[in-house]
Amino acid sequence: MQKKLLAIGSVLVFFVMPFAQPLAQTTTAPRPAPPVPATRPSTVNPTDAQFGQQRNAQPDPDEVKREKDMEKARNKERFASLKKDTDQLLALATELKKSVDDSSENTLSLEVIHKTEEVEKLAKKVRDKMKAN
Repeated sequence: MQKKLLAIGSVLVFFVMPFAQPLAQTTTAPRPAPPVPATRPSTVNPTDAQFGQQRNAQPDPDEVKREKDMEKARNKERFASLKKDTDQLLALATELKKSVDDSSENTLSLEVIHKTEEVEKLAKKVRDKMKAN
């Protein structure tokens, strides 16, 4: 019995007492007010502090035209790439069909399996390109 009381007492001393003292001392000094940042004089087009660019600035018309031209060129290139990939996919699928038709019902050649994997990879590539835009 005495050992149990001693064990309970030691638990209170080591685990409960360290938390009890800070709770008893709840009086703290008030924190000082945060400093007020210095204000800048207002300008017509203030510079954004985060990005270093002027806010509400009108875009350069030459820059806008250049960006549109670049976007058209990228879309044209993407379309040509998609067309080439889909043509290749059609050719692979046709070859795969011929290979499957030529094989017997009990055996499939290793060539058929490799062509199937190529078709899958190319189909995924085409799908990802179409999702990109």
